[in-house]
Amino acid sequence: MNTTIEKELFELIGDNHQMTSAETPLRPDAFIKTDEQKMSNIEKHFHAIMEEMGLDMTDDSLQGTPHRVAKMFIKEIFSGLNPENKPKISVFDNSYNYDKMLVEADISFNSTCEHHFLPIIGKAHIGYVSSGKVIGLSKLNRIVDYYSRRPQVQERLIMQIFNELKTVLETESVIVVMEAKHLCVSSRGIQDESSYTSTIQYGGIFNQKENRNDFFSLLKNQ
Repeated sequence: MNTTIEKELFELIGDNHQMTSAETPLRPDAFIKTDEQKMSNIEKHFHAIMEEMGLDMTDDSLQGTPHRVAKMFIKEIFSGLNPENKPKISVFDNSYNYDKMLVEADISFNSTCEHHFLPIIGKAHIGYVSSGKVIGLSKLNRIVDYYSRRPQVQERLIMQIFNELKTVLETESVIVVMEAKHLCVSSRGIQDESSYTSTIQYGGIFNQKENRNDFFSLLKNQ
C-alpha cells in the first residue's frame, strides 16, 4: 500500500474511533516474554522517544521516567492484557431465590484509547437477573476493571464485559451501560471538552423495553 494512503487510512480509523475486532488484537506470542523483559524493553524504547523529543535525559526529574512508564504500562494501566491477571470469580447458588433485577451502578473505570493512547474515564452500570447463580458485588467491579486495563475502544469494552457476565452468571439477562469521556476527543483533534460517549449492550429479559425502563428508573433514582 502507498505510504501516504496508508497514513491517511490510519488517521481515518483513529479519528473515527473504529475498531477492527470484537476481541483485543493480540499476537500468538504475546506472553512469551516475562513482565520484567517487557518492562526492560519498553524502558529503552521510551527513553529513545523522550530523547527524540529533545528532552535532557540527564535531568534528575526525567531520568527515572522511562522506568516508571514501563512499570505503569505492564503492571497497571495495561495489566488487563495478561490473562493471568483475570479476576477469580466465585459463583454461588441463589439460595434466597431472589428473582428480580440486581443493579450495580456508578462503577468507575479508567481505560486507554487504543488509537492515541489517551485516557478514557467513565462509569459503568450493570444489571442482571439470576438464572440460579449470583456473584459477589465487588466482582462486578473487578470484571469492569480487568477489561478496562488494556488499549480499548468503548464498543469493544462493553461487549467484553457483557459477554464475560453472561458466561459467569450463566444467563442472557444482563444489561451494561457505559458513559465515558475520551481525552482523545477533549484534548486533541476537535478538542470538545463537554461531550461524552454512551454505549449499551443487553440480552434476555432486557430485550423487552419495560425491563430496560425499570433498569433506567433504578439508575435515575440513585
